[in-house]
Amino acid sequence: MKVEKIVTPFNGYLVIFLLIATAGLLAYAISDQQIILIIACIPIFIILAKGLIIVSPNSSKVLLLFGKYKGSIKHNGMFWINPLYTRFSYSLRARNFESEKIKVNDKMGNPILISVILVWRVKDTFKVAFEVDNYTTFIKIQTDSAVRKLAGSFPYDHFEDETATITLSTNFDDVNISLEKELAERLDIAGIEVIESRIGYLAYAPEIAHSMLRRQQASAVVAARHKIVEGAVGMVESALKLLADKKIIEFDDDRKAAMVSNLMVVLCGDSETKPVINTGTLNQ
Repeated sequence: MKVEKIVTPFNGYLVIFLLIATAGLLAYAISDQQIILIIACIPIFIILAKGLIIVSPNSSKVLLLFGKYKGSIKHNGMFWINPLYTRFSYSLRARNFESEKIKVNDKMGNPILISVILVWRVKDTFKVAFEVDNYTTFIKIQTDSAVRKLAGSFPYDHFEDETATITLSTNFDDVNISLEKELAERLDIAGIEVIESRIGYLAYAPEIAHSMLRRQQASAVVAARHKIVEGAVGMVESALKLLADKKIIEFDDDRKAAMVSNLMVVLCGDSETKPVINTGTLNQ
């Protein structure tokens, strides 16, 4: 398999001086009606002019001679090449590609919507020109394929797989590294360098988004309740110990149970508690 060959053609500015000299000589021949000189100058002028090319910064030219690859020009400036060369231009600038939002299944089988942002540029002009038919279409299809593989490799979050070390919604750096590696391997055949790739959009599919939101809210409520109860038990324990140490009041088991019940209701209740004034004895 052939590889990219960088060539540096003849300096084009020197050819400009030759063009000017040829044009002057042609004008003299016309004015002096020297047919032979005119016939000699015209093809020379055409050959010199046709071989001039300009390569802009971060651009390249791929050169073919009757279907045979002769090399690539990546230097910027004005050059002169064989006028019989066929030339193809390719930009070497970095470009963005944002994939469409596609519906795929994560590792647990849940439908999700995902898209990626890819920053890429042409690295090997030979592969871009001859290894693939249309490199922009190739990039789009391979990116979609890599996204589907990525989504199927990890769960969306820890609610679905509590033992997962990497999830799509939390471990962005690890997921992006995995995506970048996958895309780099797929696009290398087309001579494309992956500069950066990251997830641009991630969400549950509409048909399960509401259910998943309710599940997350329920999990958050349970976690909050657990924390509240844990704190309330500590407060009740401290209150009973403080009352006992200061000998403010003596509690039997029934009174302790009643006090614990009341304190837990006050500390763990959702609504504001309303005090009740007891005008009788403590046993009432």
